[in-house]
Parts: sequence; structure tokens; C-alpha cells
Amino acid sequence: MSRRKVSIVGPDHFTDIKLGEPKEFAAGLPAVKVALDHALKEMGLLRSIATLSKLNQKDGFDCPGCAWPDPEKRSSLGEFCENGVKAIAEEATTKRVTADFFKQHSVSEMSAWTDYEIGKSGRLTDPMILKPGSNHYEPISWNDAFDRIAQSLRNLKNPNEALFYTSGRSSNEAAFLYGLFVRAFGTNNMPDCSNMCHESSGVALGETLGIGKGSVTLEDFGDAEVVMVIGQNPGTNHPRMLSALEKCKENGGKIVAINPLKEAGLLRFKNPQHVNGVVGGGTSLTDHFLQVKVNQDVALLKLILKKLARLEAERGNVFDRDFINTKTQGLEALLADLENYDDQTLLLQSGVDAVVLDAVVQLLAGKKRIIICWAMGLTQHKNGVDNIKECVNLLLLKGSIGKKGAGTCPVRGHSNVQGDRTVGITHHVSPKLNEAYQRVFGFVPPAQQGLDVVHSIKAMHEGKANVFIALGGNFLSAASDTVYTGEALQNCELTVSISTKLNRTHLVPGQTSLILPTLGRTEQDLRDGKERFVTVENSMGRVHQSHGRLTPSSTNLMSEPEIVAGIAKAYFGESSSIAWDALGKDYDLVREKIAQVFTGFNDYTNRSKDGGFDLPNHTRFGDFSKLPGGRASFSLCKLPNHSLTDARFLLTTIRSHDQFNTTIYGLNDRYRGIHNERRVVFINPDDARELGFTTLDRVDLVSHYAGKKRRATNFLIVPYDIPKGNLAAYFPETNVLIPNDQFADKSNTPISKSVEVDIERVLVETAT
Repeated sequence: MSRRKVSIVGPDHFTDIKLGEPKEFAAGLPAVKVALDHALKEMGLLRSIATLSKLNQKDGFDCPGCAWPDPEKRSSLGEFCENGVKAIAEEATTKRVTADFFKQHSVSEMSAWTDYEIGKSGRLTDPMILKPGSNHYEPISWNDAFDRIAQSLRNLKNPNEALFYTSGRSSNEAAFLYGLFVRAFGTNNMPDCSNMCHESSGVALGETLGIGKGSVTLEDFGDAEVVMVIGQNPGTNHPRMLSALEKCKENGGKIVAINPLKEAGLLRFKNPQHVNGVVGGGTSLTDHFLQVKVNQDVALLKLILKKLARLEAERGNVFDRDFINTKTQGLEALLADLENYDDQTLLLQSGVDAVVLDAVVQLLAGKKRIIICWAMGLTQHKNGVDNIKECVNLLLLKGSIGKKGAGTCPVRGHSNVQGDRTVGITHHVSPKLNEAYQRVFGFVPPAQQGLDVVHSIKAMHEGKANVFIALGGNFLSAASDTVYTGEALQNCELTVSISTKLNRTHLVPGQTSLILPTLGRTEQDLRDGKERFVTVENSMGRVHQSHGRLTPSSTNLMSEPEIVAGIAKAYFGESSSIAWDALGKDYDLVREKIAQVFTGFNDYTNRSKDGGFDLPNHTRFGDFSKLPGGRASFSLCKLPNHSLTDARFLLTTIRSHDQFNTTIYGLNDRYRGIHNERRVVFINPDDARELGFTTLDRVDLVSHYAGKKRRATNFLIVPYDIPKGNLAAYFPETNVLIPNDQFADKSNTPISKSVEVDIERVLVETAT
């Protein structure tokens, strides 16, 4: 059957750009105004008040915007940030995507809209089906939808022809049921959003420290002597983190920022809940800024380690020898390996200022309580795992793990991406977990490794996978190699999206496509007149309840646990020993089963209330006894190799300030001075002059890997403070440039933050 004519990447037209000066501070009154504007536009006054008063409160609902933890004592003025308000406004909008909407707009038409326009359509209200050959979604009953999915799964030659994707927005309860169903169905094909973001963190931390999670708590920031923020832009991506950095500074701590771009949120924070943040200058955050070249963090960290080792040899008391001798292994090999690298070569490769670097080394030499925070700027590279391991090396040398005010802090994006993994969403096989499933549920789970995101896309593209089901997310826009991924989805016989809002994945469908609308975080979850709540895990391992309060957007929505249970019941019928109906209805029962399968969840339902509980984390207490040799491991890391192509530039993909992952809230990036446009490429001014480019010249970005060219068309040149040889541009617009077969060693995370590209001028015809 021929494919529908749809636009996989959307339009490339401009939207009347306006440039301003980059900001020197984050938050403050401008953030309050922008947040309120978004809330009032999408929700109206009364709905905004009712919603925001419960956001991140103990008796309220968890923000879907990020996984930053909540303080024990919540602010009466509001426990949220500007981008959290934007996220809630998107979900709690009064706009609706009804059956009439789909009757009016064809799939081909909507696919030609921008991601911003698609997202602003509103909340989905009814289950819809796109039949083979049709160009319009039409209504379908819930039971018929479940039966269609069940029949498609039965028609497969084997269970491994199905793929089950999970977004980090899903609750623990929904994710657990999803993983349970997938294993009972017979496959471990559970790609998830972790594959595209912090998979490198999980691998690196697991191999060195024995657990793929960070070790710090929110309270540790107030006790830290130094916080290093590497490859992360907290002002845009995790704005509530700025309060923790502010607390560090108030208590005399120092902040070191390492990033290719000098972001506003790394410079100064105007806390709108403090007088100084409203009428004063706010808090200066970064004490030392190292403007590293894109993906040269290993070179920089090696140089820091070499200089610290030299100081240790000269004067001692730089390394924590007691910690190293009793808790670690591999120091001598690390020190010997460092001697293979020349200081000047590392300095030139990193691109940082030598004077600032020496000041950072002197600072670190005299401190023990050090936290290192990082995000996608470290993980989404070919050597993403080594980037994290080099951070761990520094912390181990300083004894900065397992003590107050010190440790690892991978800053997660999606609000429950870590929780999904904790309750079983993984394509990896765990004999211990399989034994628990067999003990609790009476079936033998599959023992064959499943497919992650990049290999799931490859399987669909090659016709080896025919059913794709997504529990949340916008898979097409999130994944690399957009055209290839779109072709892969269209190869499927059936694609299913469990979603709250319309997104591009719905518009590049398989032969048959189902959209199953679900409750959002903000909405009441009622069953037989009784309110239910779900739970999530934040970035620092605390599990707590999320209790929606708004009237649902439609009477025809189902909760995610109910949808998963409905699919499972339709597939298994009466043949399953698992009580799917009961599990879909009773979340307390789901939590009982989670506690039987996973450690640390005893008395789950009760402990998740009133702030929640912390899951076991041995690194938090410096206990490495369960690791091989009973010790944490130093690592020998290689320098990055960017010689796959002869491209002139290394492109890093970034978010705008009006964006969370693939959700576009607006067209402004005011911290960087960009207004009403997303198709821009940031370039060093000297590079622009050398190529003869001036501001707002039109260009294409081109990557060329393994003989295949990929092109992102129609971008505007914006000279910016970024290292020579580096570029930055927004995703998902530039995801088209990232090859699906280029990903991090061991973690298979796409190389979204270091794509080798060239710039080609677009010749503009002028009227005569």
C-alpha cells in the first residue's frame, strides 16, 4: 500500500525574526509576566489560579515540565518556575481537538503545520482511528480500539515484531503495568526516552559507582563548597535549580560553569520570591566560567586532573587519600594514563582560558564537598559515557561522593523518566527482575535483549517491526534522523499513540493509526466516584504522589493505567493469570505489586503521601561493597574523535527558552535575544566573517556521514558568543541532520550535541 503524502519535517518558512541583546540574568519580574501571560492565554484567570495553587504542592500534582525535586517546605507564593507554568498551561488549555477538528483537517494538511502550530491545537478528547488509505482520523470506541491493537499483536509472526515506547511523563503505575504487559506479551522491546537523553549517565554511573542514578539530595546544595554545572542550561531547562544554586552561594559556596554558550541562567538569578530579585540585582551565580568547545569536556577535565595531581605531588592534601585507599580502585592506572597527554594540547583542544582554568584548579584543590551537575551537553555524544566517567574521576579523587554536600547530579528532564526505569521500563534483561516477575505473576519473562530507540527505528525501517505503541511522547520529533524515522513509522502496519495533545508523530502514521487520549497530570482521576492518585520519582530518587485537581478535558478520556490494562485484557482475554481489570482500576493494588517486585517500596501507598520517600541509594552513603572488588572505579577515558567527516563545524542542538523537549510553547528565546523565530543558527562572529556571512543571511545546514547527505533547510545566521568552529541551533528542526547510526558507545544515545556539519548559502532571488 502506498504511503500517504505527508510532511515528515514540517515547513521551513520564517516568522518575522526580531533580534535583541542576550540577557544577563534569568527569572525576575520578566519571568513572572511571561508565565502569567501564558497561563491566562491558555487557561483564563480562575482556571490559572486553581491550577497553579496546587502545582508541586504536597496535596497537588507534579509538574510535567522537569524532574527537579521539591523542597520539603513548599513556598506559599507558588512552588513553580516560568517554564513549569508554560507546561501546565499547555496541558490545562481550554482548546480542544475533537472529532470535528479531525473531520475538518486532513493528516496531510496538518503535517504541513509547524510543531508549534500542531501543539497549540489543544487537548485530545476522543479515541480516533486513521484507516488504511484514509487521510482523516475518525472516532472509534475504546473497546474497538483495544480489539484492533490486540488483533494486530496476534497477527505478528513473533512478539519481537512489536515495539513499546515509553515517555518520561508516564506515572510509575502506568509504566509498571506497561512493562508487565510487554514482558507477558513476550518481548523486551521497550525503547524509552532515556535512550535519547541520560542513558549515557546510567551506563557510566552504573559501571563506576554501581547505580545509574545521582547521589545527591536537594539539601546537599546548601552544604556544597563547589557546584560544577557542566553541559547544562538550568535557566531554561531546569529553572527551579537556580534556587538551589542561590542557596549554595548564600552559604559561601562557589559555582563553576562549563559550557560552550554563556547562558543567562549561569550568570545571575533574580528570584522573584525575594525582594533582592524584584527590586535588586539578584544573585550572581557563576564564579568561574570556562567556555569549553563543544564536546571537549574530557580534554578539559583531563587537564584539571593533571594539574590537581601535580599539586598533590607538590604539597599533598589535594586528593582524599583515605577515601581513595578505602573506597576506590584504579588510581595508579589513571595517573599513569594522564601522563600520556600534553598540557598545552589539552588546553588548545578544550579552548578554555588558561587563567580561568588555573583559578578553577586552585579552587578545587582546597575543597572536598563538590557536586557535579550535568545534562544533555555531556550525554549526547559519541563519547557520552566517557564524559560522565571523567566527572566521576574528579569526584573520586576529591572524596566527593557519599558525604554531605557532595556527589553526582545528573539533571533529568522529563518528570518521571527516572521512575519509569525504576519500575521496569528497560530493554535490558535483568535475571533478578525476571525472577521477581515469575515469582509474583507466575509467568516466565523473555530472556532476549530488546531494542532501544535507534535500533527500534532501524527495525521499523527494514520491515522487521510492524507494530509501534507509544505510552506518551512525540517520538518522531524527539528521535534523530527525522526523515529516516518518519519513513520507519510509515512502514508499520499499526502505530498507536497514548497522548494528551496532538503532535507530529500522529501525522506521520503507519498504515493504520490510533490516537488514545489520556488524562493529564492536572486532571482528576475518578473511578466509581473515588479519587485516585499516581506516583512519580524525581531526579534525586524521591517517590511521591501526584494528585490531579481539574475536571478532565473530556468525559471520554481514560487514565494511562486503564488504557494499558484495557490493551492487555483485550489481548489475553481470559487466558491470563494477571488480573488486568483490577490493576487498571485499583492503583493501590498496582503499588502493592510494585513493592513485591522491587526493593524499597514497602508500604508504598502511605509513604508516597506528604512529601514521599527516598529510594535506596548506596552511593549516597559511600557504600560500594556490592561492586566488583567492593570499590568504586576510576576510569581511563579517551579524547573525543571528530574526524568522521571533513565538515568544517560541530553543531550542538539546543532548546529555546519557549520550549520543553519537543513541546514548543512559543517562538521566543528571550535569554539569547531571539524573538518570533526558531530557524536560526548561532555562529562565532569570526567564523561568520571568514565565510562572508552577515546577520540573518539565509543558509542550509548539511551533514555528510557514510556517503549520505542530510539537509536542514532555510536557517538564519546569528553571530553569537560561541567558540570558533562550533554552531548551535534548535531541535527538533535540526534533528534531520543526525544519522540514526551515529550514537554513543555503550549507551547508544544519538550524537545530538556534536553533529559534524557544513553551511551552504541559500541564494535568494530578487525581483527585477
